[in-house]
Amino acid sequence: MRRLFLSALAVMSALGLNAQIKSVRMQDTKAEKYGPVFFEIALKGNWNNPYLQEEAALDMLLTSPSGKELTLPCFYRSGKSGEESTWEARFTPQEAGSYTYRFIYKEKGQKTSESPVQVLKVKKSRKQGILHLRDNWTLQYDNGDVYRGIGLNLCWESRTNDDSKFFSELHEQHDRFNYDVMLPMLAENGGNFTRMWMCSWNFPIDQQDRFNNHRYTATEEYMNPSATARLDHVIGLAEELDIKIMLCMGQGNVRADRDFFISDQAKARYRNRLRYIVARWGYSPAIGMWEFFNEIDNIQHRDRKGVIPSEEIVAWHDQMSTYLKEIDPFDHITTTSISHRDLEGLNSVRNLDINQKHIYNATANVPGTIRSYSEKFGKPYIIGECGYEWDWSKNFDDFADGMDMDFRRGLWYGVFNGTPVTPMSWWWEYFENRNMIPYIRNARYISDMMLKAGEGSFEVLDTVRNGGQEAYAVRCGKKTFIYLYNGSDTIFDKAEIAFGRTGKVRISRLDTGKVKLTGALKAAAEGSLKLEGLGLKPLEETVLVVE
Repeated sequence: MRRLFLSALAVMSALGLNAQIKSVRMQDTKAEKYGPVFFEIALKGNWNNPYLQEEAALDMLLTSPSGKELTLPCFYRSGKSGEESTWEARFTPQEAGSYTYRFIYKEKGQKTSESPVQVLKVKKSRKQGILHLRDNWTLQYDNGDVYRGIGLNLCWESRTNDDSKFFSELHEQHDRFNYDVMLPMLAENGGNFTRMWMCSWNFPIDQQDRFNNHRYTATEEYMNPSATARLDHVIGLAEELDIKIMLCMGQGNVRADRDFFISDQAKARYRNRLRYIVARWGYSPAIGMWEFFNEIDNIQHRDRKGVIPSEEIVAWHDQMSTYLKEIDPFDHITTTSISHRDLEGLNSVRNLDINQKHIYNATANVPGTIRSYSEKFGKPYIIGECGYEWDWSKNFDDFADGMDMDFRRGLWYGVFNGTPVTPMSWWWEYFENRNMIPYIRNARYISDMMLKAGEGSFEVLDTVRNGGQEAYAVRCGKKTFIYLYNGSDTIFDKAEIAFGRTGKVRISRLDTGKVKLTGALKAAAEGSLKLEGLGLKPLEETVLVVE
């Protein structure tokens, strides 16, 4: 636990009335660049529901050392209306030097109290900060370090009762499929990115009961303390393990019907939910991306009363992404996802930084999808879910080799194509049970090598697809990386890459069992690089590094 020390004494109202903000306490005695700083604020206010900004709102206003004006929403923790209550601010400074700050408290939109201006001195650090856009291939931290995400979905912890026809017993193993086990497992195997859901059975922050998950406790409070505490813990764990999370926020404890997207009341409720999420967890570098919805096209088409018009859903995303950018002083990346149906205009929403879809039963389409969407809309593109099969009514063991192959292939398609996060497999319980998670180390090993060799630059040399035999070549600095996959029913023995250079080269092959390069061979390149004796059997792949 962080130590608390008194950083502000009694505060007088800016209007000369009785003070409402009583005190401000800063946790820890030091602040450093890209390191979180928590503040505890005591105030006296009046409300029916302190989670609704229309009734009560506390903001932290800061001026950075460079003169940038920031507004950080704060969140309510405890206390009764008309009595002293406790609020919290969670801030991560993105500059070193002296910040000035003050708190402003409003009721019904009117300022009723303001704290004196104080100074926050921030020291330099070696931390990296929060992720932002860089280009179609990479993201970058506040400090400029380049990043590519490698991982898979870990969307929820084990449920009390799972609805899988063949694997419910596997999915209900609470000792294996909880974040305290799954996140370290991912990190140990090279994963640095994952995707999580906020839903009725996972982080149900605004749900009072009926969770289908033993981790959460029924409550009468507007925000569920057991759910918010669990998300606090998991984000802290992800920070320790240096894993970034695409947090899919969903609609909360309401139905996402047509009224949800057009009603002013529903929009106001959602804006309050966003405000709370940013106030409580926006400080964290573990938040890699905010995702509004999982597969919004399926939500659009699921109501028997009729399809929700695309223009209404697109307008909602435009409004909410704009609002999210306004209240998030850390400028996290934003996205939303579709299953397989595009909504006209959604990919062009200005404040959705990254576009995303999910691909099942068609993993071969991943490279072309990434290229076509990123070129058409001028934004990075992510395959947020990827796999051999989506239908949980089937027994995956009947085609386990195909499941495993697409797990591997999705990773490599991401490494060798212009996406900042590799396609993320679904069915994490199934793949953990088949000991597939360690394979992630291979993709991370090559990805890190590419980033280092090219210092974040990627040059696509060749893409060959002939009868199921595929070759992808990417030059990074002085090294060229080649991925070969045999999706045909014959031996893949020869390939020719338009190398663009002549002379002698050294070719090494990735040993996926040991996660290292082996078998360096010398060869000649004369404008093109001819590879012979590959010996790839059907459904086999290999990675070569050419120097």
